[in-house]
Amino acid sequence: MDGLVTDQAALALGVAHSATGRRWIWRQGDARIGAAIAQRLALPELVGRLLAARGVGIDAAADFLEPTLRALLPDPSCLRDMDVAAARLADAVQRGEHVAVFGDYDVDGACSGALATRLLRDLGCAVTHYVPDRIREGYGPNAAAISTLCDRGATLIVTVDCGIAAEAALAVAHNRADIVILDHHKAEGPVPRVRAAVNPNRPDCGSGLGHLCAAGVAFLAGVATLRELRRRGHFANRPEPRLLDLLDLVALATVCDVMPLTGLNRALVTQGLKVMARRGRAGIAALLDVALAKDAPSAHTLGYLLGPRINASGRIDEADLGLRLLVEDDPVEARAMAEKLDAVNRRRQEVEADVLTAAMAEAARQVDHGHPVLLVVGEGWHPGVVGIVAGRMKEKFNRPACVAGLSDGLAKGSGRSLPGVDLGAAIIAARQMGLLQTGGGHAMAAGFSFLAAREGEFHAFLDERLAHAADLPGAADLPVEGSLTVQGATMEVATQVARLAPFGAGNDEPIFVLNRARVVRADRVGKEGATIRAFLEGEGGGPRLKAVCFRAKEGPLAAALLGGGTMHLAGHLRAESWNDNVTLGFHVVDAAPV
Repeated sequence: MDGLVTDQAALALGVAHSATGRRWIWRQGDARIGAAIAQRLALPELVGRLLAARGVGIDAAADFLEPTLRALLPDPSCLRDMDVAAARLADAVQRGEHVAVFGDYDVDGACSGALATRLLRDLGCAVTHYVPDRIREGYGPNAAAISTLCDRGATLIVTVDCGIAAEAALAVAHNRADIVILDHHKAEGPVPRVRAAVNPNRPDCGSGLGHLCAAGVAFLAGVATLRELRRRGHFANRPEPRLLDLLDLVALATVCDVMPLTGLNRALVTQGLKVMARRGRAGIAALLDVALAKDAPSAHTLGYLLGPRINASGRIDEADLGLRLLVEDDPVEARAMAEKLDAVNRRRQEVEADVLTAAMAEAARQVDHGHPVLLVVGEGWHPGVVGIVAGRMKEKFNRPACVAGLSDGLAKGSGRSLPGVDLGAAIIAARQMGLLQTGGGHAMAAGFSFLAAREGEFHAFLDERLAHAADLPGAADLPVEGSLTVQGATMEVATQVARLAPFGAGNDEPIFVLNRARVVRADRVGKEGATIRAFLEGEGGGPRLKAVCFRAKEGPLAAALLGGGTMHLAGHLRAESWNDNVTLGFHVVDAAPV
């Protein structure tokens, strides 16, 4: 293709230290597989090559590009306990039972809770939903809440996005209510003794669906329940709910819980985006309006516009506001809730900014002192934002990062890690050694609490246990998939790249290098001038290409763009829609001198 060049060398364009301190590395798959994909499916060579670089095989390429539930949805019975769960849920429907849905305060918890609540109500059950308060109750079921739900008359309690590690709390319901768990988290101990525990990540489940979020598990439970009711003849004289209309919730949860956008998840998100585009759910329609998202929703819309607003309430305000919004049918009420979530999100950003400034300064000091793991603790830091700050620290310093807020001598925090550095195992080991009050997680993320007096011991333990993190470069390598001239960065190329959407975990949006691009003009735009808008020319002039760089309030990348001149620019080439107009744009993520 005109303007597109590649190189077999490890370093892309010889860039060993970019403006953000990263090496640029070519990301390439098997060229023969790429060519075969392109030939079999009559695709442009670029699309075949990008698919091969993502490990997509020849036989899987068609389903990757056109993912359908017909082709990719498994039999829900492959999940351990699913048939038992479906039978119990069907019993509740046919008996008209009072069901309680116990959720979580993040996006996946809100979406899976809304999905279960909506489906069971549509099937005729009386449903109470419950989301624990992050500060007062913490994550997952607690004995007091379970007892209260039983007191209110619930004869079946469905836990979504939680429950697999809560046997003691769930035992309170013994002889009062049955428990069905719909979860996806890993548990250390034995599976709770409940009516059914559906979790693709329980040790004895051989479904191979461990990549599903809780909303995905809940959707499959819905498929199984409707199938069981159909088998019993339940819909002979009554309409069957349209389960596919709930896919917008599954898509939102899958993207925001950073699940891999491959296989079944890819079909769930692709089809869910189509449902969301119809704006049939009052709560999501209102949130799209408040977020000023006028065009067809994408994975970016879910992850950066909707998700943070739903998450914000669970972090620093009403834990169940997100779930309530997602089950609200009245457009006026939904608009009021969406506006409140938007306001709470702005407040969350302010709280986060205050913590981020102090945390980054201390993290930089620890990096200078050679700590393999960053552990930053601050008095009064809000526990609802420490996970976000830990993620930012991890990105900036390319080190596993833990951030905690201290109150009354107890530090509560979250950690984020990098591939090859199992933070969750280290946190669990620290808890088992008595260094922590609580602690758990998985390889890439963890939560914990410890007494202030144990901070030094805890940090030393992490440094020793994860000492190999010190060997990581100061910034993560940037994988790039080809270089383009400015003239070669065309709408045709952007449209071809877009065929691989939705982008996200497991399917990164391709990064290209604009080779020897000249920044002819650059200025600051947006709130507080944190976004840079630039106009680019190729060597010898020609048509200009508009570029944008977000989160560029300061730093060497911002300085490079504002300084102008000729440089290599790495970023995403996009055909962007706004008010039904499609324009070409380049989103800069890094720069390097020529």
